[in-house]
Amino acid sequence: MITVIGESLVDIIDDQRRGNGDPEMHPGGSPLNVAVGCARLDLRTKLVTHFAEDRYGRMIADHLDSNGVRSIVGGSEPTSTALASLDAVGAAQYTFSIGWDINGASIPALAAAESSLHVHTGSIATALPPGNKSVRGLVDAARPHATISFDPNCRPAISPDVAAAREQAEDFVAASDIVKASDEDLLWLYPHRTLEESMAAWLDLGPSLLALTRGANGPVLMTGQGRVEMPGEPITVADTVGAGDSFMAGLISGLAQMDMLGAAGRPHLHNLSPDDLHALAAYANRAAAITCSRQGANPPTSAELGPLTGSISAQKA
Repeated sequence: MITVIGESLVDIIDDQRRGNGDPEMHPGGSPLNVAVGCARLDLRTKLVTHFAEDRYGRMIADHLDSNGVRSIVGGSEPTSTALASLDAVGAAQYTFSIGWDINGASIPALAAAESSLHVHTGSIATALPPGNKSVRGLVDAARPHATISFDPNCRPAISPDVAAAREQAEDFVAASDIVKASDEDLLWLYPHRTLEESMAAWLDLGPSLLALTRGANGPVLMTGQGRVEMPGEPITVADTVGAGDSFMAGLISGLAQMDMLGAAGRPHLHNLSPDDLHALAAYANRAAAITCSRQGANPPTSAELGPLTGSISAQKA
């Protein structure tokens, strides 16, 4: 079982390319998107999150139910929203109305974390108090049994203090086995370092695998033993909403197919071969490309993406 911990919200998408058309509304939030992406890739998935019994909350609940994601819901604030303004090339800029707290769900959340093979978290949930402290506690509780992944998915509009955001991100990096970040994340957190320097510094904090997404320039995967990179897939971009989350879900699914999730798989993450890294990068890259080819955070199914190929470890598993 996979447990994802983090925010759910409704994306209100204002596409400037359509003129004065009404905004579209879609359930979203980075952790929710990762949970849906994992479920569509046939991983049994729970989401520890918050949404209210309101119009937007019902949209989120229906979306999770229809994708086979079981939700564990805490908190008492209204359902969060994010206004995504798309520019002429489909890139999104966000304005948030959000709160994050999972009080009232501590017991089922802890049970889910402790019974999972893998736990993923990131984004607003790891940066915004008071819920970020609860997330950190759940990660600590899960680690003896599960591998941990983290995506900072930095939101300067919500956490503008870069020094505080850097400290929080590094704390979660050090607690994780697998870390994914975008080039925008690392350049905002470390404006005076190169991307390669920041990746190496994060690996030194303890994770086994670091993935960097670079939009159309494609991903980089790095371990202490090696590095691979590849260009982005040639596609017609509808928009980039949820692309990084689909990449993260693809990465988790690929590692599951390689039998490298869970505490028993942790030692093997340090020794991923170049073939393994290339296969993982290609698989997650393709998941992101499919999402970019259609509107909204709409990750691929296992039938669309197919199985991981080219990995020696997956063939042995």
